Amino acid sequence: MTLPFDGAISRYFQKGAPKEIRARIKRAEKDDILTESYPYRTGMKKKDYEPRLEALQIQLARMQADLKARGQRLVVVFEGRDAAGKGGAIKAVTENLNPRVCSIAALPKPTDREARQWYFQRYVDWLPAAGEMVLFDRSWYNRAMIEHVFGFCTPDQRAAFFRQLPGFEQTLVDDGIILRKIWLEVGRAEQLRRFLEREGDPLKQWKLSAIDIEGLEKWDAYCDAIDETMAQTHFDFAPWTVILSDDKRRARIAALQTILQAVDYDGKEPEVIGEPDPAICGGPALRETKGR
Repeated sequence: MTLPFDGAISRYFQKGAPKEIRARIKRAEKDDILTESYPYRTGMKKKDYEPRLEALQIQLARMQADLKARGQRLVVVFEGRDAAGKGGAIKAVTENLNPRVCSIAALPKPTDREARQWYFQRYVDWLPAAGEMVLFDRSWYNRAMIEHVFGFCTPDQRAAFFRQLPGFEQTLVDDGIILRKIWLEVGRAEQLRRFLEREGDPLKQWKLSAIDIEGLEKWDAYCDAIDETMAQTHFDFAPWTVILSDDKRRARIAALQTILQAVDYDGKEPEVIGEPDPAICGGPALRETKGR
């Protein structure tokens, strides 16, 4: 089988990855958690996950119906490291919702014209109208992290982003948009294991990109960029929810709970929603102390 990018991920695993990371991956069983600081040693069992997920998805359907009836607007920003599980979490949110009023914004590289616009402009075009919800699969935070780490923006452009961001997000909230920002954090060994699985699976190879390959060597640079971004953008009116996602199932449950808690709607059952697990879900300090 031909591997994408000429087997670059396998080569990194064999020759470039830190020895400790390679050792963790080699000795792990399928369901083992690789990040030593993660509070659970094995993943959530399917028999426990599926009924929990279904109950929360029923709540999401009620929430969406009420959003539409009341003309409310909801924006959920999903950010995180590569292979942290953003796509799976978004699918868990949307798979039973009405696509006419629930959309996913996964914007590609800016066009030449978009690159000459005000930075936030192309994201504004995707904001919801009354009765709609939009989930951003990556967002305007690209500038603070990916573009910065790879040199796709200048220091002055990034500084302008941080100056303008509070006003931008405050404007969204002041205009009545319910805004939630979710950061999925995955450990380094688990990230590489997921990349290796994608590399070897023809049905998942499309998920890999040149950025993923180049990013393998930039773990520490990403850490610095994330730390700085969290410190500057965790606002009272638009806080970050950090979810440790080494266990995808637990992470999806916490993501759904976070969204459901953000909205008041007819038929809401707090006892069904429950509280997100504080061992894996909290503010930026959770990522700083446990997410690596």
